[in-house]
Amino acid sequence: MPQADHDKRIDYIEFPVDDMSVAQAFYGGVFGWKFTDYGPDYSSFEDGRLAGGLRGGETPTRGGALVVIYTIALEAVLDAVILAGGKIVVETHDFPGGRRFHFTDPAGNELAVWSDV
Repeated sequence: MPQADHDKRIDYIEFPVDDMSVAQAFYGGVFGWKFTDYGPDYSSFEDGRLAGGLRGGETPTRGGALVVIYTIALEAVLDAVILAGGKIVVETHDFPGGRRFHFTDPAGNELAVWSDV
């Protein structure tokens, strides 16, 4: 699928987990998710349709999943978030695969936006 078809769509979701092996056993056993480990505190998963990640060493809270939206224009979306009343809570940074930032919407929900371009 071309990048433009992914633009501004939910692309990835992350779950905080306190025990990576327990989380992988749970999601792998119940849902059949496949995992790729990136060190002891991060593992990506694929469920056959959507990809996501498990962030280890964190204390999960209700509503703790992180929705990640893909864009081809990271800076433009960052500006739009601020203009619409969102607050940047994690500045734009590099990570394996691209760059991203986190924001909270006016209600306080945290989401992230990433780009590989």
